[in-house]
Amino acid sequence: MKNMTTTEVLNAIQNGEAIHIVDVREVDEVSAGKIPGAFHIPLGLLEFRMHELDKNTEYTIACRSGARSSRATQFLEYQGYKVTNMEGGMMSWNGPVE
Repeated sequence: MKNMTTTEVLNAIQNGEAIHIVDVREVDEVSAGKIPGAFHIPLGLLEFRMHELDKNTEYTIACRSGARSSRATQFLEYQGYKVTNMEGGMMSWNGPVE
């Protein structure tokens, strides 16, 4: 499983790289703020909504601390998606939120 730190993700965004973030936190967690442009699919719905993702696009998976995103990354990787886990989750995020 590929991993990136929150600092690496933020640097990539600031450098203009196309980072596609999928936030797998619950609705109430996301309402407190998410990474700008992140696509929200709660972990419990991922199995039913993964068809909304493109297998040709690379995604970075984010959650609160990195545990759920790790599970989501493993699941999506097994399904044939190109995914990277964002280590530390939103608890370690020092970038902007919306």
